[in-house]
Amino acid sequence: AAVKNATAIGVPQNVAVVDPSGLLVAFLRMDNAYIGSIDISQKKARTAVVFNGLPSAGLYNASQPGAPLYAIEQTNDGLVVFGGG
Repeated sequence: AAVKNATAIGVPQNVAVVDPSGLLVAFLRMDNAYIGSIDISQKKARTAVVFNGLPSAGLYNASQPGAPLYAIEQTNDGLVVFGGG
């Protein structure tokens, strides 16, 4: 589904699939997808799993200075708290 959507909108993506514990089980880099997004795609997938499917963008406000999860993205070998992808 991710590749089909990326193809439809003309934006090559890096697609990561993780298991219920957040471990990578499959990865696909579409032609011309940004190399810098490889790590991001894997961490975004893992972030969604460790927070029970909460979209990474849902953590953005909670991870800002003064918020209850401030700097959470620095834990767990790095999480991603911005949307997109």
